[in-house]
Amino acid sequence: MNQLHTSSKKLEVMVKLRLKRCGRKQRAVYRIIAIDVRSRREGRDLRKVGFYDPIKNQTYLNVPAIIYFLEKGAQPTGTVHDILKKAGVLTELHLNQ
Repeated sequence: MNQLHTSSKKLEVMVKLRLKRCGRKQRAVYRIIAIDVRSRREGRDLRKVGFYDPIKNQTYLNVPAIIYFLEKGAQPTGTVHDILKKAGVLTELHLNQ
């Protein structure tokens, strides 16, 4: 009789920091989210870590959560990288290391 052995390895998920579009037509606002790489743009997120309104040029960032994901290896998209750089989060990350 064969027994199946399940390994206790934890499945590593590749994470991106990405923009998720919200709002109505012609009035887009974006949430900055941590999401599995394989998910689509409007897919289920792991955690909401910020907010960006390009019309009012407002940004809210949960800096400790963003730094946590970046330290774990999350890759920001180009636009999110620019937002984080402008807010000074990336320099704060380099100071912590």
